[in-house]
Amino acid sequence: MVYRIAPAWSITLAQLEARLQDAPFVECGLTQEKSVGWTSPRGDVHGALAESVGGQWILKLMMESKAVPGSVITRKMKERAAQIELATGRKPGKKEIRDLKEETRIDLLPMAFTKQGAALVWIDPEARLLVIDAASQGKADEVLTNLAKAMDGLGAMLLQTAISPVAAMSDWLLSQEPPAGFTVDRECELKAADDSKAVVRYSRHALDIEEVQQHISSGKLPTRLAMTWEGRVSFLLTETFQIKKLQFVEGVFQEDASVGKDDRFDADAAIATGEIRQLIPDLLEALGGEMVVGAATASTSAPASAPTPALAGDSRGAPF
Repeated sequence: MVYRIAPAWSITLAQLEARLQDAPFVECGLTQEKSVGWTSPRGDVHGALAESVGGQWILKLMMESKAVPGSVITRKMKERAAQIELATGRKPGKKEIRDLKEETRIDLLPMAFTKQGAALVWIDPEARLLVIDAASQGKADEVLTNLAKAMDGLGAMLLQTAISPVAAMSDWLLSQEPPAGFTVDRECELKAADDSKAVVRYSRHALDIEEVQQHISSGKLPTRLAMTWEGRVSFLLTETFQIKKLQFVEGVFQEDASVGKDDRFDADAAIATGEIRQLIPDLLEALGGEMVVGAATASTSAPASAPTPALAGDSRGAPF
């Protein structure tokens, strides 16, 4: 998700590092269901939690969770209830059943497998941009909540565009004229706006065909469109302004086996953030520019709610 940081926000990298150190990631305890905390974006055990590469700040929030299948809890709880009935001659009541279920869940947690996930955070202090690598709004909200705890006074709002992605993508496909610097690739999804909810998907298929134009003319709206920016970054733009399947085109990163781990992190981070720093303004311009809160939109086709920008799916595996 891409946010614009409020002008009043101010914090140094050293101050941020100190605040993140107050909430480091620690693995779940025996009966703990979830643990969230900051970890080194370089992957070093005792590394810095806030890295700066070329003036760009990179953070990493780690999340770990444990869950016991509900069916297992129910089965074990019934076994306990049966033992109580056998020993006392009475069936446990509703409240006792609820307590047994909770006790069973807690007892089984130490045996549950853990699941880990992480979200990279990139802050551009000069441009006042905050980018969270999250595929869902819920995950982004969790990261933002933890960021707000570390940075007092953080004010961040999702970027808004003057033209809705749906309206823009429809125009690009109908006119077969993508915005300057962009090309339309070979993946698209069109959905009917009526009750039929009909969906047409194209994958690895040319989109400059009459059939696509006919679908749009008949009322189907583009909800996903594959594009490439300047022949360097490929992505999938969605109706809610998410940027998915972000990939750097071959040749953007220079592989060098002689480069050490730290140097590789710095080089990859500098290249990745440098490319995305240019992509975001160009994409905003292609969608009519960034909309000032309270101003009228430039397109009546714009959705009632603000679009939700996101960056997700960098298969290159760069630090961001």
